[in-house]
Amino acid sequence: MIIIIGLGAAELEQMPLGIYKLLQDAKHIFVRTKQHPVLAVLATKGLKYTSFDAVYERHDTFDAVYEEIAQTLIDASRQEDIIYAVPGHPMVAEKTVQLLIASTAKIEIKGGQSFIDALLTSLKIDPIEGLQFLDATNFKLADLSLQQHLIFCQVYNPEMASNVKLALLEILPPDYDVIIITAAGSKQELIKRVKLFEVDHDMALNSLTSIYIPPAPEALLRQEFSVLRKTVKTLRGPNGCPWDQIQSHQSLKGNLIEETQELLKALDEPDNDEQIVEELGDVLLQVMLHAQIGEDAGWFKIDDVILGLNEKLIRRHPHVFGDATAKTPAEAMALWQHAKQQEK
Repeated sequence: MIIIIGLGAAELEQMPLGIYKLLQDAKHIFVRTKQHPVLAVLATKGLKYTSFDAVYERHDTFDAVYEEIAQTLIDASRQEDIIYAVPGHPMVAEKTVQLLIASTAKIEIKGGQSFIDALLTSLKIDPIEGLQFLDATNFKLADLSLQQHLIFCQVYNPEMASNVKLALLEILPPDYDVIIITAAGSKQELIKRVKLFEVDHDMALNSLTSIYIPPAPEALLRQEFSVLRKTVKTLRGPNGCPWDQIQSHQSLKGNLIEETQELLKALDEPDNDEQIVEELGDVLLQVMLHAQIGEDAGWFKIDDVILGLNEKLIRRHPHVFGDATAKTPAEAMALWQHAKQQEK
């Protein structure tokens, strides 16, 4: 049996009584990292533990670290019941716990205060407004929703902070206000308000550090598809533009042809990226207007257009999304045509 417990956010006083008693009675425990304030206090009370900090030094990726930790715990549990302690709560931002759950090992998960509670309290935000909780070591820019509260956890060092900064600088201005918070809810809590470009300047970052990004105002979200959709809907709405309000699929046919011709002209000119971007936007506007007309009439929405396109692309690329093989453009085109014929 592997008994997994949470050490809480930072303070011994935050630890549930049952977890504290379990640790008091334990002869020895495994801990993912010794970099947690509670362990220093418990060590003075006689707690003995083995940490996996050295494992981090042996690997270049976190995935490899977590896999070795999980396998070591599984091997040890074959001999006797063991206790494995992690920061915060076992079910929050703990990849090793997820690996253990996915294994055939027998496990029991005990409680522990999540550091999310302490973070939300210190930041004074309500997650019901919309919250994304992200791992700074593994996230995708395309998945971020700037309309919600964003919290990046596991900002271990300036390198991790730099990764977050560089990603966000693609969609937010350098002087955007963010908050660096370390050891939330503890006596050692540090809250620092900085500009986005400064987040990796703080050399005091550690395993208890998170970065909070407040929701962005709509003026900074105009690159978001959802905002474009809202803009077009407003133009066609009751308080919108009289010209946009009266358009139909038929009346816009000429516009689509004209905008497509202007795009083709821009594509023929060298070093013309700015013009191509503008003309692509004009063509996209035609798509959005037709989709909004369909939505207004209750026929279809842009979601239906995107769904149909996604399904078609996946269906007609079996060499990418399936088991087929295509080593040349001609073979790929043959698969496309075959899939197209099957659809008919």
